[in-house]
Amino acid sequence: MKTIKIPGLDKPVTTLIQGSDYFRPSVYERVCSVLDRYFAIGGNTIDTAYIYCGGESEVAIGQWMKDRNNREDVVILTKGAHHDQNGPRVNPEAISKDLFESLERLGTDYIDLYALHRDDPNVPVSIIIDALNEHIKAGRIKAIGGSNWTVQRLQEANEYAAENGLVGFTFSSPNLSLAKAKEPFWAGCVSADASDCAWHKEHQLPILSWSSQARGFFTGRFTPEDRSNEDLVRVFYSDENWERLRRAEQLAKEKGVTTIQIALAYVLNQPFPTCALIGAQNEEELQSCYEGSKIVLTEDEINWLEHVEKSVS
Repeated sequence: MKTIKIPGLDKPVTTLIQGSDYFRPSVYERVCSVLDRYFAIGGNTIDTAYIYCGGESEVAIGQWMKDRNNREDVVILTKGAHHDQNGPRVNPEAISKDLFESLERLGTDYIDLYALHRDDPNVPVSIIIDALNEHIKAGRIKAIGGSNWTVQRLQEANEYAAENGLVGFTFSSPNLSLAKAKEPFWAGCVSADASDCAWHKEHQLPILSWSSQARGFFTGRFTPEDRSNEDLVRVFYSDENWERLRRAEQLAKEKGVTTIQIALAYVLNQPFPTCALIGAQNEEELQSCYEGSKIVLTEDEINWLEHVEKSVS
């Protein structure tokens, strides 16, 4: 499987990253089946978070790594400092609390890729970068990133880090997909638009994209008339996205692949390093993602897929 390099981490990161937002010890056999299958095809990176399944996702992954005795072969991407019922928690105390608990759940003494699950623009980047660097110096974190951070805040944080001899963010994890979001999935979420991608191209900062396949928009199961999935309607239903779907279908037919594989290839053929978080739960879905990850798209094909006029109807 193809890989990218993320500064701060001595392991390569595979371009397909296995999601785990449904992992629990109560379905441990399923967890093992998914992870064993994913690693068998060459994957090495698991995405999780402090809040997933109330913490049970990290516990299940920790048990799997212990049973397989493979911690050094695994790249763990986990996230912390998500807001709670009282509001934002992007501060040194919350970061430390979540990180130490994640380490305990995962049964490890370090996190390969640690991302802040949300941002709080009211907190100066200096406070956040200083706090994260303390954990890097202690060996608890290898590389840091922002999940759902704007490029403006990423740049501000990295400028502060560079000016003060500190480690900055070396990856970002927003939503990036061929279907362009009309509004955030959830409060505080960020979807990369054209200007964001231009910034990532300029800085070559990797994107690890969640909902990289637009939550099933490109499966063919949905039509403009089918409004049964409220979130999909709210976020992705637009004339421009239906045209992108039509073009993806056309290109898929020309290449002898599936439409959703073209959508995945769009994410993985950007002019900057990218990975796609996937939710494959069976052999068929995983194989589809694996084959899609090998498709090469030209710059012209990427532009044709993406750049749809607003007047499309």
